Amino acid sequence: MENQERIRVLSGIQPSGNLHLGNYFAMMKPMIAAQESSLLFCFIVNYHALTTVHEGKILRQGTLDAAMDFLALGLDPEKAIFWVQSDVPEVQELTWILSCVTSMGLLERCHSYKDKVARGLTPTHGLFAYPVLMAADILLYQANIIPVGKDQKQHVEVTRDIAERFNFLYGDTFVLPEPRIDPHVAVVPGLDGQKMSKSYGNTIEIFSDEKILRKRIMSIVTDPTPVEDPKDPDKCTVFKLYSLFATPDEIRMLAEMYRRGGTGYATVKEMLFQKVSDHFKPYRQRRAELAGDRAAVEKILAAGADKARGIAVKTLQKVRRKTGLAYRKS
Repeated sequence: MENQERIRVLSGIQPSGNLHLGNYFAMMKPMIAAQESSLLFCFIVNYHALTTVHEGKILRQGTLDAAMDFLALGLDPEKAIFWVQSDVPEVQELTWILSCVTSMGLLERCHSYKDKVARGLTPTHGLFAYPVLMAADILLYQANIIPVGKDQKQHVEVTRDIAERFNFLYGDTFVLPEPRIDPHVAVVPGLDGQKMSKSYGNTIEIFSDEKILRKRIMSIVTDPTPVEDPKDPDKCTVFKLYSLFATPDEIRMLAEMYRRGGTGYATVKEMLFQKVSDHFKPYRQRRAELAGDRAAVEKILAAGADKARGIAVKTLQKVRRKTGLAYRKS
């Protein structure tokens, strides 16, 4: 009964490659923090990943890797409901039902689809209808709060539109979710200053080898300002990334060093490397332990799927009754 009264927080992450700092600050860290005060729904969205990952072996391993990353970073399956999307088939039935009340115009206005096609992705139906599956993910569990990056805010708004349409047609059924965006980490910059994204190849991976980590950080693009000259911290990618890990006093001191001049970007990159390395060091051992016990990870995910499915079935039963899909009297 206590769980029913708690705010439901839900979000998922795609297993479409190694997870990076953008994933961590925009989604993973706030989700892990949410398990202490909310009923947390956290899942690996492998159905969504099918829009870009077309090799079964890669998707299988990516799904397990994403799960191990989350668990290593502190997600507690005793406090949260943690599962793999495809282990709850009810989400696909709800996706179809919701697609029947979703207008083409609503989906055509989604900028994420246009952006991905512009970057060269094949314009498949799955890519186009992605927001409907995302809506089903959210509405199936009657989630209240959806932590997202700024680029996903529109999809939560689309979910609300779909839910409102369904509620209008069939009566009050779905909770209307609200997006939650931390303004300080809504967009984490990548190596080239653009949003950090696997699509751009500009990521810093969370659990990469130390040598690779240093090499990636040292490759961050900076301007040609000489070492001795003052620099603008607000326009520097290295400074922005450092600020995600540093204390307010450390941020203030580095900003003063920038404006004073005499500090080269190589020095600041080394400072950033130490911050990133030290921050994730406590989690590396746990990640290695999980990698050595795949059966334990699979057991955690199976238990989470059972919990998620127990809630999903109840929501879908209500939807089936209201739409007339449940036609038997018994």
